Amino acid sequence: MLGLFFCGSLFAATTLTVTVIRGGSVFDPISGKLLPNRTVVIEGDRIAGVWSPERTVPDGAHVIDATGKYLIPGLIDAHVHLVHVLDFAHVTGDEIFPLFLAAGVTTVRDAGDSIVAEKLLARYAEAHPSLAPRVFLASPLIDSDPPYHRDVGWALADPAKVPAFVEDMSSWGVRTLKLYVGTERPVGRRIIEEGHLHGMVVTAHLGNYRAQDAVADGIDCLEHISSVFDYSFPPRPTGPQEDATKSATESRRESLRRSAELDLNNPVARDLVAEIVQHHVFIDPTLVVFRNMILLSDAREIYANPDNNTVPERLRKFWPQYIEENDGIDSSPETVNLRMKVQAKYEELTGIMYAAGVPLLAGTDAPEPFTPPGLSLLQELELLVKSGLPPAAVLASATIQNAQSLREANQLGSIEEGKFADLVILDANPLADIRNTRKIYRVIRGGNISDPRELLKMVPTQ
Repeated sequence: MLGLFFCGSLFAATTLTVTVIRGGSVFDPISGKLLPNRTVVIEGDRIAGVWSPERTVPDGAHVIDATGKYLIPGLIDAHVHLVHVLDFAHVTGDEIFPLFLAAGVTTVRDAGDSIVAEKLLARYAEAHPSLAPRVFLASPLIDSDPPYHRDVGWALADPAKVPAFVEDMSSWGVRTLKLYVGTERPVGRRIIEEGHLHGMVVTAHLGNYRAQDAVADGIDCLEHISSVFDYSFPPRPTGPQEDATKSATESRRESLRRSAELDLNNPVARDLVAEIVQHHVFIDPTLVVFRNMILLSDAREIYANPDNNTVPERLRKFWPQYIEENDGIDSSPETVNLRMKVQAKYEELTGIMYAAGVPLLAGTDAPEPFTPPGLSLLQELELLVKSGLPPAAVLASATIQNAQSLREANQLGSIEEGKFADLVILDANPLADIRNTRKIYRVIRGGNISDPRELLKMVPTQ
Protein backbone atom coordinates (compact mmCIF):
# COMPACT_ATOMS: atom_id res chain seq x y z
CA MET A 1 0.00 0.00 0.00
CA LEU A 2 1.42 3.36 -0.97
CA GLY A 3 2.03 5.81 1.88
CA LEU A 4 -0.55 8.59 1.86
CA PHE A 5 0.30 10.23 5.17
CA PHE A 6 2.00 13.51 5.96
CA CYS A 7 5.61 13.26 7.07
CA GLY A 8 5.85 15.34 10.25
CA SER A 9 9.48 16.30 9.70
CA LEU A 10 8.83 17.97 6.35
CA PHE A 11 8.76 21.58 7.52
CA ALA A 12 11.32 21.05 10.29
CA ALA A 13 14.13 19.99 7.94
CA THR A 14 14.64 23.44 6.45
CA THR A 15 18.16 22.62 5.23
CA LEU A 16 16.90 19.95 2.86
CA THR A 17 15.70 20.62 -0.67
CA VAL A 18 11.97 19.95 -1.06
CA THR A 19 10.58 18.90 -4.44
CA VAL A 20 6.88 18.42 -5.13
CA ILE A 21 5.65 16.47 -8.16
CA ARG A 22 1.98 17.26 -8.70
CA GLY A 23 -0.79 15.71 -10.73
CA GLY A 24 0.83 12.55 -12.07
CA SER A 25 -0.43 8.98 -11.92
CA VAL A 26 1.73 6.89 -9.59
CA PHE A 27 2.37 3.22 -10.38
CA ASP A 28 2.18 0.92 -7.37
CA PRO A 29 4.12 -2.27 -8.25
CA ILE A 30 2.60 -4.18 -5.35
CA SER A 31 -1.01 -3.82 -6.48
CA GLY A 32 -0.07 -3.38 -10.14
CA LYS A 33 -2.34 -0.34 -10.39
CA LEU A 34 -1.99 3.31 -11.26
CA LEU A 35 -3.07 5.78 -8.58
CA PRO A 36 -4.30 8.88 -10.43
CA ASN A 37 -3.63 12.52 -9.60
CA ARG A 38 -1.12 12.11 -6.79
CA THR A 39 1.32 14.54 -5.24
CA VAL A 40 4.76 13.12 -4.43
CA VAL A 41 6.83 15.11 -1.94
CA ILE A 42 10.60 14.60 -1.86
CA GLU A 43 12.67 15.88 1.04
CA GLY A 44 16.41 15.54 0.48
CA ASP A 45 17.03 12.03 -0.85
CA ARG A 46 13.82 10.51 0.55
CA ILE A 47 10.13 10.43 -0.29
CA ALA A 48 8.35 12.43 2.41
CA GLY A 49 4.86 11.54 1.29
CA VAL A 50 2.51 10.46 -1.47
CA TRP A 51 -0.59 12.61 -1.10
CA SER A 52 -4.01 12.98 -2.56
CA PRO A 53 -4.30 16.22 -4.60
CA GLU A 54 -6.15 18.35 -2.06
CA ARG A 55 -3.15 18.51 0.31
CA THR A 56 -1.32 21.84 0.49
CA VAL A 57 2.29 21.74 -0.62
CA PRO A 58 5.00 23.41 1.50
CA ASP A 59 6.01 26.99 0.73
CA GLY A 60 9.22 27.38 -1.24
CA ALA A 61 9.18 23.87 -2.67
CA HIS A 62 10.40 23.20 -6.20
CA VAL A 63 7.22 22.11 -8.02
CA ILE A 64 7.11 19.84 -11.07
CA ASP A 65 3.78 19.77 -12.89
CA ALA A 66 3.25 16.12 -13.84
CA THR A 67 -0.34 16.48 -15.03
CA GLY A 68 -0.94 13.84 -17.70
CA LYS A 69 2.32 12.09 -16.85
CA TYR A 70 3.13 8.78 -15.14
CA LEU A 71 5.46 8.10 -12.23
CA ILE A 72 7.13 4.71 -11.84
CA PRO A 73 9.74 3.63 -9.28
CA GLY A 74 13.34 3.91 -10.43
CA LEU A 75 14.18 0.82 -12.45
CA ILE A 76 16.68 -1.72 -11.14
CA ASP A 77 18.92 -3.79 -13.43
CA ALA A 78 19.50 -7.06 -11.59
CA HIS A 79 22.47 -8.19 -13.69
CA VAL A 80 25.26 -5.94 -14.93
CA HIS A 81 29.06 -6.08 -15.01
CA LEU A 82 30.86 -2.83 -14.33
CA VAL A 83 34.35 -4.19 -14.99
CA HIS A 84 34.20 -7.35 -17.13
CA VAL A 85 34.05 -6.69 -20.91
CA LEU A 86 34.58 -2.98 -20.31
CA ASP A 87 38.21 -3.51 -19.32
CA PHE A 88 38.94 -5.34 -22.58
CA ALA A 89 37.40 -2.42 -24.49
CA HIS A 90 39.44 0.14 -22.50
CA VAL A 91 36.29 1.66 -21.03
CA THR A 92 35.82 2.41 -17.34
CA GLY A 93 32.52 1.99 -15.52
CA ASP A 94 32.17 5.66 -14.67
CA GLU A 95 32.02 6.45 -18.40
CA ILE A 96 28.85 4.41 -18.90
CA PHE A 97 27.10 5.25 -15.61
CA PRO A 98 25.00 8.10 -17.11
CA LEU A 99 23.55 5.62 -19.62
CA PHE A 100 21.77 3.81 -16.81
CA LEU A 101 20.18 6.94 -15.39
CA ALA A 102 19.21 8.18 -18.85
CA ALA A 103 17.14 5.00 -19.28
CA GLY A 104 15.51 5.34 -15.88
CA VAL A 105 17.77 2.76 -14.22
CA THR A 106 18.56 4.20 -10.79
CA THR A 107 20.02 1.02 -9.24
CA VAL A 108 22.18 -1.81 -10.55
CA ARG A 109 23.32 -5.10 -9.08
CA ASP A 110 26.78 -6.06 -10.21
CA ALA A 111 26.71 -9.78 -10.95
CA GLY A 112 30.40 -10.59 -10.51
CA ASP A 113 33.55 -8.55 -11.05
CA SER A 114 37.01 -7.73 -9.77
CA ILE A 115 36.22 -6.62 -6.24
CA VAL A 116 38.69 -3.73 -5.94
CA ALA A 117 37.60 -2.05 -9.18
CA GLU A 118 33.97 -2.74 -8.37
CA LYS A 119 34.30 -1.16 -4.93
CA LEU A 120 35.92 1.96 -6.37
CA LEU A 121 33.09 2.32 -8.89
CA ALA A 122 30.50 1.95 -6.15
CA ARG A 123 32.21 4.75 -4.20
CA TYR A 124 32.23 6.94 -7.31
CA ALA A 125 28.52 6.27 -7.83
CA GLU A 126 27.67 7.30 -4.28
CA ALA A 127 29.73 10.48 -4.66
CA HIS A 128 27.99 11.38 -7.96
CA PRO A 129 24.28 10.55 -7.51
CA SER A 130 23.28 12.87 -10.35
CA LEU A 131 25.45 10.89 -12.81
CA ALA A 132 25.37 7.29 -11.58
CA PRO A 133 22.95 4.66 -10.30
CA ARG A 134 23.19 2.99 -6.92
CA VAL A 135 25.58 0.05 -7.07
CA PHE A 136 25.23 -3.17 -5.10
CA LEU A 137 28.38 -5.28 -5.01
CA ALA A 138 28.87 -8.95 -5.86
CA SER A 139 31.82 -11.24 -5.37
CA PRO A 140 34.05 -12.25 -8.24
CA LEU A 141 32.72 -15.25 -10.18
CA ILE A 142 33.25 -18.21 -7.85
CA ASP A 143 34.50 -20.99 -10.08
CA SER A 144 36.64 -24.10 -10.45
CA ASP A 145 40.42 -23.97 -10.84
CA PRO A 146 41.31 -22.45 -13.25
CA PRO A 147 38.26 -20.18 -13.50
CA TYR A 148 36.50 -19.78 -16.84
CA HIS A 149 37.00 -16.00 -16.80
CA ARG A 150 40.54 -15.27 -15.65
CA ASP A 151 39.88 -11.54 -15.25
CA VAL A 152 36.88 -11.70 -12.90
CA GLY A 153 36.86 -15.35 -11.80
CA TRP A 154 37.92 -16.71 -8.40
CA ALA A 155 39.15 -20.30 -8.15
CA LEU A 156 37.51 -21.98 -5.16
CA ALA A 157 37.39 -25.77 -5.36
CA ASP A 158 37.84 -26.68 -1.66
CA PRO A 159 34.77 -26.38 0.59
CA ALA A 160 37.07 -25.90 3.59
CA LYS A 161 38.24 -22.58 2.14
CA VAL A 162 34.73 -21.20 1.75
CA PRO A 163 34.30 -19.60 5.23
CA ALA A 164 37.44 -17.48 4.90
CA PHE A 165 36.43 -16.38 1.40
CA VAL A 166 32.92 -15.40 2.48
CA GLU A 167 34.28 -13.51 5.47
CA ASP A 168 36.62 -11.60 3.16
CA MET A 169 33.79 -10.74 0.78
CA SER A 170 31.69 -9.54 3.69
CA SER A 171 34.53 -7.23 4.73
CA TRP A 172 34.44 -5.67 1.26
CA GLY A 173 30.72 -4.91 1.62
CA VAL A 174 29.64 -7.55 -0.89
CA ARG A 175 25.89 -8.21 -0.86
CA THR A 176 25.71 -11.03 -3.43
CA LEU A 177 27.86 -14.14 -3.82
CA LYS A 178 27.94 -15.32 -7.42
CA LEU A 179 28.57 -18.97 -8.33
CA TYR A 180 29.83 -19.67 -11.83
CA VAL A 181 29.78 -22.52 -14.32
CA GLY A 182 32.62 -24.66 -12.93
CA THR A 183 31.40 -24.72 -9.34
CA GLU A 184 30.65 -28.22 -8.05
CA ARG A 185 27.87 -28.97 -5.58
CA PRO A 186 30.02 -29.35 -2.39
CA VAL A 187 31.45 -25.83 -2.82
CA GLY A 188 28.13 -24.40 -3.97
CA ARG A 189 26.27 -25.79 -0.98
CA ARG A 190 28.90 -24.46 1.44
CA ILE A 191 28.79 -21.02 -0.22
CA ILE A 192 25.02 -20.95 0.27
CA GLU A 193 25.35 -21.92 3.94
CA GLU A 194 28.11 -19.44 4.74
CA GLY A 195 26.58 -16.68 2.67
CA HIS A 196 23.29 -16.95 4.51
CA LEU A 197 25.10 -16.86 7.86
CA HIS A 198 26.48 -13.48 6.79
CA GLY A 199 23.12 -12.21 5.52
CA MET A 200 24.23 -12.37 1.89
CA VAL A 201 22.29 -13.32 -1.23
CA VAL A 202 23.64 -16.25 -3.25
CA THR A 203 23.02 -16.44 -6.98
CA ALA A 204 24.43 -18.59 -9.78
CA HIS A 205 25.13 -18.93 -13.45
CA LEU A 206 24.96 -22.71 -13.43
CA GLY A 207 27.07 -25.30 -15.21
CA ASN A 208 28.38 -28.26 -13.22
CA TYR A 209 26.00 -27.52 -10.34
CA ARG A 210 22.57 -28.81 -11.39
CA ALA A 211 19.61 -26.47 -10.99
CA GLN A 212 17.70 -29.17 -9.13
CA ASP A 213 20.52 -29.46 -6.59
CA ALA A 214 21.08 -25.72 -6.21
CA VAL A 215 17.38 -25.14 -5.57
CA ALA A 216 17.27 -27.95 -3.01
CA ASP A 217 20.37 -26.51 -1.31
CA GLY A 218 18.65 -23.16 -0.75
CA ILE A 219 20.06 -20.90 -3.43
CA ASP A 220 18.35 -17.50 -3.60
CA CYS A 221 18.50 -16.74 -7.31
CA LEU A 222 19.47 -18.21 -10.68
CA GLU A 223 20.97 -16.05 -13.42
CA HIS A 224 19.98 -16.45 -17.07
CA ILE A 225 17.14 -18.48 -18.51
CA SER A 226 19.73 -21.12 -19.44
CA SER A 227 20.22 -21.92 -15.74
CA VAL A 228 16.70 -23.36 -15.82
CA PHE A 229 16.35 -24.36 -19.48
CA ASP A 230 19.53 -26.46 -19.60
CA TYR A 231 18.24 -28.66 -16.75
CA SER A 232 14.76 -29.13 -18.23
CA PHE A 233 15.62 -31.91 -20.66
CA PRO A 234 14.28 -35.42 -20.12
CA PRO A 235 16.88 -38.21 -19.92
CA ARG A 236 18.23 -39.15 -23.34
CA PRO A 237 17.25 -42.63 -24.54
CA THR A 238 19.90 -45.27 -24.04
CA GLY A 239 21.47 -46.49 -27.25
CA PRO A 240 24.60 -46.17 -29.33
CA GLN A 241 27.13 -43.62 -28.11
CA GLU A 242 27.19 -40.25 -29.84
CA ASP A 243 29.41 -40.16 -32.88
CA ALA A 244 32.82 -39.03 -31.59
CA THR A 245 33.89 -38.02 -35.09
CA LYS A 246 31.45 -35.10 -35.25
CA SER A 247 33.07 -31.73 -35.75
CA ALA A 248 32.60 -28.94 -33.24
CA THR A 249 30.26 -27.21 -35.70
CA GLU A 250 28.15 -30.35 -36.10
CA SER A 251 27.94 -30.81 -32.33
CA ARG A 252 26.88 -27.21 -31.81
CA ARG A 253 24.23 -27.48 -34.50
CA GLU A 254 22.90 -30.69 -32.95
CA SER A 255 22.67 -28.93 -29.59
CA LEU A 256 20.71 -26.12 -31.22
CA ARG A 257 18.28 -28.59 -32.80
CA ARG A 258 17.74 -30.38 -29.49
CA SER A 259 17.02 -27.09 -27.72
CA ALA A 260 14.71 -25.88 -30.48
CA GLU A 261 12.66 -29.07 -30.21
CA LEU A 262 12.46 -29.32 -26.40
CA ASP A 263 8.96 -29.99 -25.10
CA LEU A 264 8.75 -27.78 -22.02
CA ASN A 265 5.78 -29.78 -20.77
CA ASN A 266 7.97 -32.80 -20.04
CA PRO A 267 8.08 -34.08 -16.42
CA VAL A 268 11.64 -32.89 -15.74
CA ALA A 269 10.80 -29.31 -16.77
CA ARG A 270 7.51 -29.30 -14.87
CA ASP A 271 9.09 -30.66 -11.70
CA LEU A 272 11.94 -28.15 -11.82
CA VAL A 273 9.57 -25.20 -12.15
CA ALA A 274 7.50 -26.57 -9.26
CA GLU A 275 10.62 -26.84 -7.08
CA ILE A 276 11.62 -23.27 -7.95
CA VAL A 277 8.17 -22.05 -6.89
CA GLN A 278 8.22 -24.08 -3.68
CA HIS A 279 11.62 -22.73 -2.63
CA HIS A 280 10.81 -19.17 -3.79
CA VAL A 281 13.92 -18.90 -5.93
CA PHE A 282 14.20 -15.70 -7.96
CA ILE A 283 14.90 -16.23 -11.66
CA ASP A 284 16.64 -13.54 -13.71
CA PRO A 285 16.07 -14.59 -17.36
CA THR A 286 18.26 -11.91 -19.06
CA LEU A 287 16.50 -12.69 -22.34
CA VAL A 288 18.00 -9.63 -23.97
CA VAL A 289 21.59 -10.88 -23.88
CA PHE A 290 20.61 -14.17 -25.54
CA ARG A 291 18.71 -12.37 -28.27
CA ASN A 292 21.24 -9.59 -28.81
CA MET A 293 24.46 -11.59 -28.69
CA ILE A 294 24.21 -15.36 -28.66
CA LEU A 295 21.24 -15.92 -30.94
CA LEU A 296 20.79 -13.01 -33.29
CA SER A 297 24.06 -11.09 -33.39
CA ASP A 298 24.08 -11.37 -37.19
CA ALA A 299 20.63 -9.77 -37.54
CA ARG A 300 20.69 -6.15 -38.65
CA GLU A 301 17.93 -5.15 -36.25
CA ILE A 302 20.27 -6.18 -33.43
CA TYR A 303 23.71 -5.01 -34.44
CA ALA A 304 22.36 -1.82 -36.05
CA ASN A 305 19.94 -1.02 -33.21
CA PRO A 306 20.14 2.74 -32.53
CA ASP A 307 20.42 1.94 -28.82
CA ASN A 308 23.95 0.70 -29.50
CA ASN A 309 25.01 4.18 -30.58
CA THR A 310 24.71 5.46 -27.02
CA VAL A 311 27.79 3.57 -25.80
CA PRO A 312 31.42 4.71 -26.16
CA GLU A 313 32.82 3.92 -29.60
CA ARG A 314 35.60 1.84 -28.01
CA LEU A 315 32.99 -0.53 -26.63
CA ARG A 316 30.89 -0.58 -29.78
CA LYS A 317 33.90 -1.51 -31.92
CA PHE A 318 35.03 -4.16 -29.45
CA TRP A 319 31.74 -6.07 -29.35
CA PRO A 320 32.14 -7.99 -32.66
CA GLN A 321 35.70 -8.93 -31.72
CA TYR A 322 34.55 -10.24 -28.35
CA ILE A 323 31.87 -12.38 -29.98
CA GLU A 324 34.39 -13.85 -32.40
CA GLU A 325 36.77 -14.76 -29.58
CA ASN A 326 34.13 -16.15 -27.20
CA ASP A 327 31.33 -17.49 -29.40
CA GLY A 328 30.13 -20.85 -28.11
CA ILE A 329 27.33 -21.33 -30.61
CA ASP A 330 27.08 -21.84 -34.35
CA SER A 331 26.10 -18.33 -35.43
CA SER A 332 26.33 -18.97 -39.16
CA PRO A 333 23.49 -17.68 -41.39
CA GLU A 334 22.33 -21.28 -41.91
CA THR A 335 21.30 -21.52 -38.24
CA VAL A 336 19.26 -18.31 -37.94
CA ASN A 337 15.91 -20.13 -37.94
CA LEU A 338 17.13 -22.64 -35.37
CA ARG A 339 18.42 -19.88 -33.12
CA MET A 340 15.17 -17.97 -33.39
CA LYS A 341 13.32 -21.14 -32.32
CA VAL A 342 15.61 -21.50 -29.31
CA GLN A 343 14.95 -17.88 -28.34
CA ALA A 344 11.22 -18.59 -28.63
CA LYS A 345 11.71 -21.55 -26.27
CA TYR A 346 13.47 -19.29 -23.76
CA GLU A 347 10.56 -16.88 -23.91
CA GLU A 348 8.07 -19.75 -23.61
CA LEU A 349 9.81 -21.02 -20.47
CA THR A 350 9.81 -17.52 -19.01
CA GLY A 351 6.06 -17.32 -19.56
CA ILE A 352 5.56 -20.77 -18.02
CA MET A 353 7.49 -19.75 -14.92
CA TYR A 354 5.52 -16.53 -14.54
CA ALA A 355 2.22 -18.39 -14.83
CA ALA A 356 3.42 -20.90 -12.23
CA GLY A 357 4.26 -18.16 -9.73
CA VAL A 358 8.04 -17.97 -10.05
CA PRO A 359 9.31 -14.53 -8.92
CA LEU A 360 11.03 -13.11 -12.01
CA LEU A 361 13.65 -10.38 -12.06
CA ALA A 362 14.66 -7.97 -14.81
CA GLY A 363 18.34 -8.00 -15.74
CA THR A 364 20.44 -7.61 -18.86
CA ASP A 365 24.09 -8.75 -18.53
CA ALA A 366 25.13 -5.35 -19.91
CA PRO A 367 27.60 -4.49 -21.39
CA GLU A 368 27.86 -7.83 -23.18
CA PRO A 369 27.82 -7.42 -26.98
CA PHE A 370 24.85 -5.50 -28.36
CA THR A 371 23.55 -5.11 -24.80
CA PRO A 372 23.98 -1.38 -24.11
CA PRO A 373 23.89 -0.28 -20.47
CA GLY A 374 20.55 1.26 -19.54
CA LEU A 375 18.53 0.92 -22.72
CA SER A 376 18.98 -2.85 -22.83
CA LEU A 377 16.86 -3.06 -19.67
CA LEU A 378 14.04 -1.40 -21.59
CA GLN A 379 14.56 -4.02 -24.30
CA GLU A 380 14.35 -6.70 -21.59
CA LEU A 381 11.01 -5.31 -20.43
CA GLU A 382 9.69 -5.65 -23.97
CA LEU A 383 10.90 -9.26 -24.16
CA LEU A 384 9.22 -10.10 -20.86
CA VAL A 385 5.93 -8.77 -22.24
CA LYS A 386 6.54 -10.81 -25.39
CA SER A 387 6.99 -13.85 -23.11
CA GLY A 388 3.49 -13.45 -21.73
CA LEU A 389 3.86 -11.12 -18.73
CA PRO A 390 1.45 -8.18 -18.47
CA PRO A 391 3.16 -4.77 -18.32
CA ALA A 392 2.31 -4.33 -14.63
CA ALA A 393 4.08 -7.59 -13.77
CA VAL A 394 7.07 -6.61 -15.88
CA LEU A 395 7.39 -3.28 -14.07
CA ALA A 396 7.10 -5.12 -10.75
CA SER A 397 9.98 -7.38 -11.80
CA ALA A 398 12.16 -4.35 -12.58
CA THR A 399 11.27 -2.55 -9.35
CA ILE A 400 9.88 -4.16 -6.20
CA GLN A 401 10.91 -7.74 -7.04
CA ASN A 402 14.44 -6.69 -7.93
CA ALA A 403 14.51 -4.78 -4.63
CA GLN A 404 13.28 -7.86 -2.77
CA SER A 405 16.03 -9.96 -4.34
CA LEU A 406 18.56 -7.46 -2.98
CA ARG A 407 16.79 -7.48 0.40
CA GLU A 408 16.30 -3.75 -0.06
CA ALA A 409 12.51 -3.55 -0.45
CA ASN A 410 12.33 -1.34 2.65
CA GLN A 411 14.41 1.27 0.82
CA LEU A 412 13.80 0.77 -2.90
CA GLY A 413 11.34 -0.57 -5.45
CA SER A 414 8.23 1.52 -4.91
CA ILE A 415 7.16 5.14 -4.50
CA GLU A 416 6.41 5.16 -0.78
CA GLU A 417 6.99 7.42 2.17
CA GLY A 418 10.41 6.87 3.73
CA LYS A 419 12.01 5.18 0.74
CA PHE A 420 14.77 6.63 -1.39
CA ALA A 421 13.48 9.20 -3.87
CA ASP A 422 14.26 7.09 -6.93
CA LEU A 423 11.59 7.48 -9.62
CA VAL A 424 11.02 8.09 -13.29
CA ILE A 425 8.51 10.53 -14.79
CA LEU A 426 7.11 9.25 -18.10
CA ASP A 427 5.16 11.11 -20.76
CA ALA A 428 2.96 8.10 -21.58
CA ASN A 429 1.28 5.19 -19.79
CA PRO A 430 3.61 2.15 -19.45
CA LEU A 431 0.69 -0.14 -18.65
CA ALA A 432 -0.86 0.64 -22.02
CA ASP A 433 2.41 -0.14 -23.82
CA ILE A 434 5.64 -1.16 -22.09
CA ARG A 435 7.56 0.71 -24.79
CA ASN A 436 6.34 3.90 -23.15
CA THR A 437 9.10 3.36 -20.58
CA ARG A 438 11.28 4.99 -23.24
CA LYS A 439 9.28 8.22 -23.11
CA ILE A 440 11.18 9.62 -20.16
CA TYR A 441 10.57 13.20 -19.06
CA ARG A 442 12.76 13.23 -15.95
CA VAL A 443 14.77 10.76 -13.86
CA ILE A 444 15.16 11.25 -10.12
CA ARG A 445 17.86 9.39 -8.16
CA GLY A 446 18.05 10.15 -4.46
CA GLY A 447 16.23 13.44 -4.99
CA ASN A 448 18.58 14.53 -7.82
CA ILE A 449 16.54 15.46 -10.88
CA SER A 450 18.04 14.77 -14.32
CA ASP A 451 17.02 15.29 -17.93
CA PRO A 452 17.85 12.07 -19.87
CA ARG A 453 18.98 14.08 -22.88
CA GLU A 454 21.57 15.90 -20.79
CA LEU A 455 22.75 12.64 -19.23
CA LEU A 456 23.43 11.13 -22.65
CA LYS A 457 25.71 14.08 -23.43
CA MET A 458 27.89 13.05 -20.48
CA VAL A 459 28.89 9.76 -22.15
CA PRO A 460 32.09 9.87 -24.23
CA THR A 461 30.87 8.30 -27.46
CA GLN A 462 34.33 8.44 -29.04
